[in-house]
Amino acid sequence: MATETAKSDPGAGGVSVLRRVLLDNGALSALVVLVVAMSLLSGDFLTTQNLLNVGVQAAVTAILAFGVTFVIVSAGIDLSVGSVAALSATVLAWSATSAGVPVVLAVVLAIVTGIACGLVNGALISYGKLPPFIATLAMLSIARGLSLVISQGSPIAFPDSVSWLGDTLGGRLPVPVLVMIAMGLITALILGRTFIGRSMYAIGGNEEAARLSGLRVKRQKVVIYALSGLFAAVAGIVLASRLVSAQPQAAQGYELDAIAAVVIGGASLAGGVGKASGTLIGALILAVLRNGLNLLSVSAFWQQVVIGVVIALAVLLDTLRRKAGSGAASPAGTAPGAPGSGRRGALKFAGAALAVAVVVGGVSYLNSGSSGGTTKVGMSLSTLNNPFFVQMRQGAEAEAKKAGVELTVTDAQNDASQQANQLQNFTSSGVSSIIVNPVDSDAVGPGVRSANKADIPVVAADRGVNKADTATLVASDNVAGGKLAADALADKLGGKGSIVILQGTAGTSASRERGAGFAEGLKAYPGIKVAAEQPADFDRTKGLDVMTNLIQSHPGITGVFAENDEMALGAAKALGSRAGKSVAVVGFDGTPDGLKAVEAGTLYASVAQQPAELGRIAVRNAVKAAKDETVQSTVKVPVKVVTRENVADFS
Repeated sequence: MATETAKSDPGAGGVSVLRRVLLDNGALSALVVLVVAMSLLSGDFLTTQNLLNVGVQAAVTAILAFGVTFVIVSAGIDLSVGSVAALSATVLAWSATSAGVPVVLAVVLAIVTGIACGLVNGALISYGKLPPFIATLAMLSIARGLSLVISQGSPIAFPDSVSWLGDTLGGRLPVPVLVMIAMGLITALILGRTFIGRSMYAIGGNEEAARLSGLRVKRQKVVIYALSGLFAAVAGIVLASRLVSAQPQAAQGYELDAIAAVVIGGASLAGGVGKASGTLIGALILAVLRNGLNLLSVSAFWQQVVIGVVIALAVLLDTLRRKAGSGAASPAGTAPGAPGSGRRGALKFAGAALAVAVVVGGVSYLNSGSSGGTTKVGMSLSTLNNPFFVQMRQGAEAEAKKAGVELTVTDAQNDASQQANQLQNFTSSGVSSIIVNPVDSDAVGPGVRSANKADIPVVAADRGVNKADTATLVASDNVAGGKLAADALADKLGGKGSIVILQGTAGTSASRERGAGFAEGLKAYPGIKVAAEQPADFDRTKGLDVMTNLIQSHPGITGVFAENDEMALGAAKALGSRAGKSVAVVGFDGTPDGLKAVEAGTLYASVAQQPAELGRIAVRNAVKAAKDETVQSTVKVPVKVVTRENVADFS
């Protein structure tokens, strides 16, 4: 009966296939809905350049996720891929530059590094009997630490002969997208056409049954994690190529994005289910979300909330669809009234698909030139998890409101790759000018050069941009500020004493410059000895923890220099009653909390940079540059040492 129905409807077969692809695949349906929604909400979304941006921004996550797919299909987990990516890129850059190794050999070493990390993971899990979560969590820390050790916490320039991987072919087609497609095809081939691929599904479906059927499960697991490490190495090389530098702190948190992409794509964390196409769709969903939310000027804080909610909903809906489908499996044609069955269902489905295409195309056409006459300024801050940059944003927003300018502020979360994506989005959306506060002065170069090609003026704020043109640099002098901090601390200590230094996030230009200035200033005071230097990542809690530990090993210290006020406040908390009395603490930034501590005597001094004023001046110059008015090449915002005597002038 069912066979006869199928035969009487020659178009049902093709429609059934299309219906299964779109309607029975929750991830693909979610992607289609997202694309339609973003097209309706933003006229800048559905342009060729922006869609290429989405592909580039999805590339690194997708490549990592392809490797993680192997692991998840086999019922494992790999939390180390982000750190392994950073380590592999660092090995390549260091080998080709500092060690003088030929570039081809350096690339091989980077790939071998990724594979070696995967082999260690696999061996610990298979033969060491460690849970995958624990083994890969340990590798996450080990790989990140080795990356910092090799690079000494500073970015390393990437070889030009490899950097083309982050560029374009013919000025249009992004190479990262081509690499992503190639790695996706390799993943699909391995999963569908090889013995190891079939082994992954068998192990994930029932490991004991796989073992009893003759599979060497332990050996297969080692190979599976080695493949994950290999893909992580490729992702790290592509990422570093985009940034033209190997960042020791690159790809932090990317392991979570990779796992999310695999699960959104339909894989089961219980194992036995997953495919390359689903993983690619999952990575594209994350990229479309971030790209679209940037174009819609959604608050950087709300973006994280929205992305989390969408990930949860996508997986929940896919789970519900699977449950509903498991109890409704019937031959095609046996349910004539079901949506999409028969000729009438086919017509409805075709009509719906046509309507979606018409809506997307029509909205794209109508919005193609709808930017209007308003001056639009994009502002990418290195982080908004720091009072200094929060004040900078507030000053910028106040100035934009006063000038009638539409200002979009994004948070790079101290991730150079994320900042590169944000600059790409600003460029493709056709803003009038861009303000960038670089995570790293070298890594931001490619993004700024893209804006240069599009004739969009760029204003650098607080930190300069290397190897690219900027209309102006609005900044305090971090090096000079570091010297002032050294003078202030030395003055308080009378030129003698033992001090500790709390450093900022390794690899950031702010930490390097402030530290260099302080070290230079300290040369004039040979009586002051540095007992210890430790990073606390510009974070108050880490400043408290690190200082607590240092007090145990160096109880006789008389001074502390922290490269920002947050760490200084954490150090003061650790010192307790000694802060401001037997131990002088000097911070940097002049944040409200820092100034209150100076007024109370807990901190001896802070080097105030006036971040709100910096933000205002940056917007002022961005508007001038957008109107082709003359701006100075450098605008210096005064830096001053704030002590108890003059704190009232700043408060």
